[in-house]
Amino acid sequence: MHWWFPGNASSVGGKVDSLFYVILYITGAVFVLVEATLLVFLVRYRKREGRSATYVEGSTKAEIIWTSIPAVILVALAIISQPLWSRIKDSDTYPKDAIHIGLEAKQFEWHVTYPGPDGKLGTDDDFMKKDSIHLVVDRDYVLEMTARDVVHSFFVPAFRLKQDIVPGMNIKLWVRPTRTGTFELACSELCGLGHYRMRGVVIVHTPQDYAAWLASQGEAAPAASDTASNSGKGAS
Repeated sequence: MHWWFPGNASSVGGKVDSLFYVILYITGAVFVLVEATLLVFLVRYRKREGRSATYVEGSTKAEIIWTSIPAVILVALAIISQPLWSRIKDSDTYPKDAIHIGLEAKQFEWHVTYPGPDGKLGTDDDFMKKDSIHLVVDRDYVLEMTARDVVHSFFVPAFRLKQDIVPGMNIKLWVRPTRTGTFELACSELCGLGHYRMRGVVIVHTPQDYAAWLASQGEAAPAASDTASNSGKGAS
């Protein structure tokens, strides 16, 4: 566990962390270099007796260099991060057997819709929970997210996943939890006066615990055995 991150609990967390550290090292090195150069200039060109200020013309060569280097770094980072971005955001890459869960954000609540016994989202046997998402460890899920009123942002730090949710759009996000436990779900977009209250939890179960929880939801009970039996499946 990092002192500034919660422990990773998703299949993409390690790769997100690696990409984060690459960017941190690059920007950190640039920051140190710039600040060191600034200090050198402050000392070397400070006001002195007998020296008057002089006008220094710009250098086209220097401008090309300090524009080209960041541009190359930015393109390289985009190329490196593109496969991970597509894995999380591109619905064409999602595992075919992933379970779809609906998530509607509204001021100031999370409404979670689960598929019922037929295993399909958007049918009459769906059931809803508020402010809690229940998942099975090592199982693939696709969250189908919408916003009822204003822009919200789905953020689970332990999963290293953050996604803005825009009214009028159906936005999909893939996740595979890799560790059981209870993890914080927050809205990371200022969405109104009650924004600070818009908190939820993601609870990751073992297959057996999830089956027991699902059976406790009444009309959803027939789906418990099917969900538990499929919990070990999923593409890498």
